[in-house]
Amino acid sequence: MESDAFAGKTGLSAARLSRMHETLLRHVERGRLPGLVALIDRRGAEHVDVIGTLAFGRTAAPMRRDTIFRLASVTKLITAVAAMILVEECKLRLDDPVEEFLPELARRRVLRTIDSELDDTVPAKRPITVRDLLTFRSGYGEVAFLSPACPLQRALVEARLPLSTFTFPGTPDEFMQCLGRLPLAHQPGERWLYHMSAEILGVLIARASGTTLSAFMRERIFEPLGMKDTGFTVPKMQLGRVATCFQTDFSTGEVTVLEGAPNEILTSPCTFESGAGDQLVSTADDMLAFGRMLLNRGAYRKERILSRLSVELMTTDQLSSEQKAASPFFENFWDARGWGLGVSIVTRRDDVAGVPGRFGWDGAFSTSLYVDPHEEMVGVLMAQCRPGALRLPPVVLDFWTSAYQAIDD
Repeated sequence: MESDAFAGKTGLSAARLSRMHETLLRHVERGRLPGLVALIDRRGAEHVDVIGTLAFGRTAAPMRRDTIFRLASVTKLITAVAAMILVEECKLRLDDPVEEFLPELARRRVLRTIDSELDDTVPAKRPITVRDLLTFRSGYGEVAFLSPACPLQRALVEARLPLSTFTFPGTPDEFMQCLGRLPLAHQPGERWLYHMSAEILGVLIARASGTTLSAFMRERIFEPLGMKDTGFTVPKMQLGRVATCFQTDFSTGEVTVLEGAPNEILTSPCTFESGAGDQLVSTADDMLAFGRMLLNRGAYRKERILSRLSVELMTTDQLSSEQKAASPFFENFWDARGWGLGVSIVTRRDDVAGVPGRFGWDGAFSTSLYVDPHEEMVGVLMAQCRPGALRLPPVVLDFWTSAYQAIDD
């Protein structure tokens, strides 16, 4: 456990940070995950906890501050920033149809009801826009939240498109062709559905910028922010720094290596560079730099990635109460949350970490990044174990409770 001197301006208690360390250590000692890196920055001072190992087993290498992790859905935050860069350059407009760059999504058909057969459709009332993708209101998404056995869900599974599929096996063009053959679950703009809009957004960024998603992110975000270990691949010589990815069995609680996610696959170029979170990797310090940029309203050191006004727009709740009511997700999720342009936003104080205006997102492998303008704080948790149920991993919940209980001013 390392920390800068927290006396005075930072308002973090050393004794309470020790309590956080003990809390996180329990998750490792109980075998829920082999190790983790937790990093808090408040008012420019850093505290980091590095606990455990890269994998289970006596011969596993120790966890390090510069360990490389799969970001999972924390990727969505980076994809949203990349899209907003193109909006600021007027290469994309929030309320323009995406058909110019994604002709596969022209003239959409919409299921008459969510349980309708795939040919029981009505015309879309309007085209899908860039704003629809950023707010997850495109009509594409995790249909299993609405009707897990419906024909559309079965078709998504067959095409290897749902969130449960670890990596889409084809190219970006093939991904769009698969989507283009399927109807929308609902009218564009009508409700929020998780995940798929971020995948589409990644393809849109690549086509609108005239390069690959990875090249655009590297040039416009990673290099300016000094995020040297973030990308869709890992050099072979750095493979020993990668944490092994695990999963928890829902029925038994047994923790095993996640099938389909061997570390070696990270050394090969991605056929499909996912904007939603299949293979992007990073470190705690790289994500801290990204979080600091957002905390500083788009600027980091001498670099400005986005304007202040763009960050303020991204972190403003874009959903109506009616849209939230029609958008099932985690239990009680919308009671204290909203959704901006690619980020989740706390809208109501309902727990220790529930500071209104706090924004960010979490990943299925126990990764998490949130920015809190009110408390002037960025927090990053990096671990690699998928929970056995569709909910936030307990280690993520405990990290945030522990981080906020340590505030001492």
